[in-house]
Order: sequence, then C-alpha cells, then structure tokens
Amino acid sequence: MKNLNQDLKDGTFKPVYLLFGDEPFLIASYKKRMREALTGGDTMNYNYFEGKGPDVKEIISLADTMPFFAARRLIMIDGSGFFKAAAPDELVDYMGAVPETTCLVFCESEVDKRNRLYKKVKELGRAVELGRQDAAQLSRWAAGILAQDGKRITRSVMDYFLERTGDDMESIRSELEKLVCYTMGRSVVTKEDVDAVGTVHVENRIFEMVSAITAGNKRKAMDLYEDLLTLREPPMRILFLIARQFNQLLQVKELAEAGNDRGSIAAKVKIPPFAAGRLIAQARSFTREQILSCVSRCVQLEEDVKTGKLDDRLAVELLIAA
Repeated sequence: MKNLNQDLKDGTFKPVYLLFGDEPFLIASYKKRMREALTGGDTMNYNYFEGKGPDVKEIISLADTMPFFAARRLIMIDGSGFFKAAAPDELVDYMGAVPETTCLVFCESEVDKRNRLYKKVKELGRAVELGRQDAAQLSRWAAGILAQDGKRITRSVMDYFLERTGDDMESIRSELEKLVCYTMGRSVVTKEDVDAVGTVHVENRIFEMVSAITAGNKRKAMDLYEDLLTLREPPMRILFLIARQFNQLLQVKELAEAGNDRGSIAAKVKIPPFAAGRLIAQARSFTREQILSCVSRCVQLEEDVKTGKLDDRLAVELLIAA
C-alpha cells in the first residue's frame, strides 16, 4: 500500500496493478483515486470491465489504442476471476507488452498467489493487498475523519465505538457521519453520543447472545434473537455466527492458558485486539468442555436443518432454550 500511495503522490505509474483483499472499502477508495490520478475524470480514455471472464481480445485491443489527447488510457477490470482460475495465456503473455500509454488495473476480492497472472503482475507492476485493518490503524483513520470536522475523541471512547461497529470500514464511515451530525456545535465525542446514535453491529448482538445463553438468561438471549430477526438476519447466519464465536472462544481459551498475550491471540485468531480482549474475558466463564459441548450442539443443529429435520428458526430457539 505504501508503494501505491507513493505512485499516486508522484504521478508515476506501473503498466499494471492488482488491487485485492477482503476490505472492499479500501479497494473502492483506491479505484477512485487511481481513476482520478490517471484520467482526471476523463471518460474518453477510461474503459471498465465488470464480472467474470471479460473479453481478453477486447482488453488487449483497447490497451494498444493510443489515448485521445491525454497521456494515458486507464483500463479497469473488476472481478474477472482471472486470478483464481487458470488465467488466459494470451493475457499473461501480453503483460510484458503493455504500452507506456496504458495502465491496466485489476480488482479482485480473492486471488491465488500461485496463479501465473498474479506472478506476472507482481513482476511487472504492483500487486497490492488491501485487507482488514487492525485496531490501531482503524483508530487513527477514524480519528482523522473526526478531526476533519473539528471533533476529538478519547482512546477509551474510540475503543468502545469500534467494539460496537466492528472492523468494516464502510460501517465505521457511516457511523462516524452520524456522530459528526449528532455532535454539531460540540468538539468532543463522548460514549453517550456513541450510545445515542450508534448502530449495534450484528456480531456484537451475537456476543451478547452467547453471554446470555451461557449465563442461563434465556429471556435476554431470545430478545436479542428476535431483534436480529427483525433486522432480517437469516436464522442460519445467526446460527453460523454463534457457532463461530464458540469456536473463537475455544481457540482464545487455549491460547490464553498457553500464556499468549492479547496481541498474540488477536493475530493467531485473526481478530482485532479489542475483540480478543472481550473474548478472553468471556472465555474465563467457561470450561473447555462446556465450549466443546456448545460447538457440538451448533454443528448438530446445523446438520438437522440441512437434512430437513428442523426448521432453521426453531433450531436457534432450541439452542437458546437448551
């Protein structure tokens, strides 16, 4: 990402780029920045392909076409699938012949780094992975957005805010806009402001559901379940998220008992440090056997739904009532 930012700053571009990863907000942001930097909004020298298997011959033909009264032509290829399956030989071979007046930008959510086209792009251009950001990066980014509107926030309130939103940057951006509007006329964002206008992330409700289930508070767990259904969350997704959290609890408990600190646990389980802190605290309430029992129960209920023995909504209700 550092090299890509430098290219954008200097205005010196490689012939081909690959933007990929599981943070769509960052990919969309860099797509926009690259288009502005390379074309200045000009549509005549900009071509866009979306979807799997675009016409390779057309892409190459356009790439070989001189830009019209401009320094460069930008061709953006979004979601082609060329980096997961076997890439067309013609396209791989062409990478070394892209003219200086053309810039090819591929955008993908997933890639296979053994793929021939991936290796060729990495050799001749830049393959830039744009993944989920860690808590420190998200905090700096969010604080910077607030600062642009003259707002300040303490570290503890920022941590609380991120616990509620999760690590999806699009969700964070949306929640920050609400906070800025709500605190009009004030410079400091407080915990009460976050509570007043913030939308609770689905996974936070799942965290609360697991806490309620294990505490035997069936009424609260059922209320949270009804809330999620009202928000149109599918029961099978809710069951999946509950099962995932129990799996995470098992991993976190074993890592904590082995002497790993919060940062190490977060890295190994692939979750933000603030989420790891909450899971560590929650895991202390369970024995390993209890967590394994819950995981097994989730697996069995999922199997019962898939084989038609249970309705999906009833399956989650049975998990709560157990």
